[in-house]
Amino acid sequence: MQQEWLAERFEEERRHLFGVAYRMLGSASEAEDAVQDTWLRLSRSDAEEIDNIGGWLTTVVARVCLNMLRSRNTRGEVGLEDRLPEPTVVLDDGSTQDPAERAMLADSVSIALLVVLDQLSPDERLAFVLHDLFAVPFDEIATMLDRSSDSTRQLASRARRRVRGRSAGSASQDRTVAAQREVVDAFFAAAQDGDLDRLIGALHPEVVLRADLGAGITTYRGAAKVAGNAVMYAHADRVTHPALVNGRAGVAVTLHDRLFSVMAFTVVDGRITEIEAYAAPAQVAKLAASMGMESAHS
Repeated sequence: MQQEWLAERFEEERRHLFGVAYRMLGSASEAEDAVQDTWLRLSRSDAEEIDNIGGWLTTVVARVCLNMLRSRNTRGEVGLEDRLPEPTVVLDDGSTQDPAERAMLADSVSIALLVVLDQLSPDERLAFVLHDLFAVPFDEIATMLDRSSDSTRQLASRARRRVRGRSAGSASQDRTVAAQREVVDAFFAAAQDGDLDRLIGALHPEVVLRADLGAGITTYRGAAKVAGNAVMYAHADRVTHPALVNGRAGVAVTLHDRLFSVMAFTVVDGRITEIEAYAAPAQVAKLAASMGMESAHS
């Protein structure tokens, strides 16, 4: 009986826990692993000794994520300067989409923010994510980090300055998926027609395209440069499908009904300011599995 009650309470918190873990780790699959680890710890605990299950779960998932981040640093894993963060992706066709997945993506986070967060130390990231994004008091965060409250406050302040310095202008991002989709569709229509003027018109003059093909990130800057490379997205044998990428308008590109790549867009004031193109075989394989598809790279 207690296990059933714990399972119900956990499911009520799952969306929140995934949100914390995803912002901490920048990887949907790792975030799911952290959430599952949190459930295992809850299932082995004595619920009668937990006064606030929601707070307890947040603390546990945060600590799990902190350990994972510190382990990354110890192993010397590649940071996001050489790869793109793994996004959450669901097809946006109105039929195959799981309502629970749409709800999970409602509290979306931009790829750009994940890239900035990855530049922080594990302790800075924890302090900023928990306090600034989820309003966890500094006293509670300090206990997780084994620091004083003043030291934890300073960590969050330092992280906040770095985030603000690298994500200026994001506040004006177009909020509705429909508004974003209109611009993204115009971009692909122009690409398919080979209309360079229309392509440039859909792009911000300082647009940035980051493409991960598996051997590091290739970056293109400026509307003319990005438009000139857009032909690579308009091959006749590749089909674009509307998708929600981190809750925003994006596309899944298939080749012979297998996932070939995923593209994420940031749209500000009616024009595309950032594009992330995921085509690295290992990452596409992960995304395909999460979407119930086969990978074109396998």
